[in-house]
Amino acid sequence: MTLYERWHIDRPMFHALLALAAISLIVLYSAGGNSLVFALDDAARLGIGFIVLFATAQVPPETYRKWSVPLFAGGVLALAAVLAIGVVRFGARRWIAFGPLSIQPSEFMKLAVPMMLAWFFSRRSLPPRLMHVIGAALIMLIPVLLIAKEPDLGTAVIVLLSGVIVLFLAGMSWRTIAVVVLAGAAAAPLLWAHMHHYQRQRIYILFHPEADPLGAGYHAIQGMIAVGSGGLFGQGWLHSSQANLHFLPDSTTDFAFAVFCQEFGLTGDLILLALYLFIIYRGLRIAFAAQDSYSRLLAGSLSVLFFFDVFINMGMVSGILPVVGVPLPLLSYGGTSLLIIMAGLGILMSIHGHRRLVS
Repeated sequence: MTLYERWHIDRPMFHALLALAAISLIVLYSAGGNSLVFALDDAARLGIGFIVLFATAQVPPETYRKWSVPLFAGGVLALAAVLAIGVVRFGARRWIAFGPLSIQPSEFMKLAVPMMLAWFFSRRSLPPRLMHVIGAALIMLIPVLLIAKEPDLGTAVIVLLSGVIVLFLAGMSWRTIAVVVLAGAAAAPLLWAHMHHYQRQRIYILFHPEADPLGAGYHAIQGMIAVGSGGLFGQGWLHSSQANLHFLPDSTTDFAFAVFCQEFGLTGDLILLALYLFIIYRGLRIAFAAQDSYSRLLAGSLSVLFFFDVFINMGMVSGILPVVGVPLPLLSYGGTSLLIIMAGLGILMSIHGHRRLVS
């Protein structure tokens, strides 16, 4: 038994994550103004993230199954507490403060919702009946509506997707999928009417960023400039004009990918994309090889959710999706979001490492 097997670590995925962590340090050193202090701080956060990955990989999937309901209930209570006593930052109430530390419970629901729905469907015959789909949808909508109330539409969409993925993987019929899509389309005008002004503005700016180039469209325009000016091989490390001249907002967080594009060009983008796709591929392989419905649904959901995190961030930076504040996994500088991503990957490795050998 190798050291990786003893610690329930998927070696190929782990090596890909190490490569992403190294790229993150390189990019954020440049995006952070060539600050060694900032790079060391990012290294410390990544180190904590890998500790979380190792810790969650040691917990058997059966334990996650038993704790799915309590963790989901605790997350919903935490979301309710955010609306009552949460800390307001940048016009949104999303955090609970504990002295100098603060947590964002909405990020935790990216794990709690798929765990809860995987538990829900693992106790029922698959493919699910219509009543079971409706019950799962009601479970899913509780945290989604609480998160949207903060307001945090980007995270609410991600949490909604995490639940929809489980529904799809559970074998929901195409007829039911069609009904859900039609119901969503019918509810779109109602959703639009209840959106905040800045949320509607983001969608409008997606199609017309030039309408407000120094206001709502500024992020989108600067991101597209950074991506487009990278060319085939980029402008070189530490030579991102958009970051160095402070044209690019959030260059170390949501728009770190734009800095990477400008410095390393299309060639670097393809390498980075290959790393992300490889991690997603390994996650789907783990889901395919899982030996019970709970593990299969949870692993599949976490793998596809990781894909959506990557797709949404790259999409908003390159101007094909609205700017919703979703960080790029491991590459962007982050706290709670990084720990949740690493915990999810640790759960994937747990499902892989604790599988039983069948003669």
